[in-house]
Amino acid sequence: MKSDFPKAIDRMTMSNDSRQSIHATAVGIRQKGVLIIGPSGSGKSDLALHLIDRGAQLISDDQVIVTFENDIAILNPPQKIAGKIEVYALGVFEIPFVKNIALSMIVKLSNDSERFPFSKPTDRFYDIDVPSITLDSNRSTAAIKVELALQRIENEMVRT
Repeated sequence: MKSDFPKAIDRMTMSNDSRQSIHATAVGIRQKGVLIIGPSGSGKSDLALHLIDRGAQLISDDQVIVTFENDIAILNPPQKIAGKIEVYALGVFEIPFVKNIALSMIVKLSNDSERFPFSKPTDRFYDIDVPSITLDSNRSTAAIKVELALQRIENEMVRT
């Protein structure tokens, strides 16, 4: 099942540029890029912090540069904010970060996620179909769900 991005992302995908800056947060898990999207205040940075606490690495918080190499979306931080993450109620902190990580999964934050999705959803992202999940970032298990979804994607790639 293919779903649509929020309107702000839809407008950005219409550009012909090979390099885009999008409002999102990204982490690397086992060298696989996870792009976290949602409206301001939806918990993108908070989910990233939970994932980092579990071993993920920050790519970028708040803005992500996306470039393309042979139909692969590569995630990077903008130079001005590389290694910086906003911690709600505490401010901006500098932490280690990684660059040049290929996008493997999109996490869409929403308070309206399905309990049992009956398909393996993908989203069209700059002419590339990318596996995606929709999560409520306020759930204490959100980070674990991201890891499990990515593990399922990796396992399916090995089988094909």
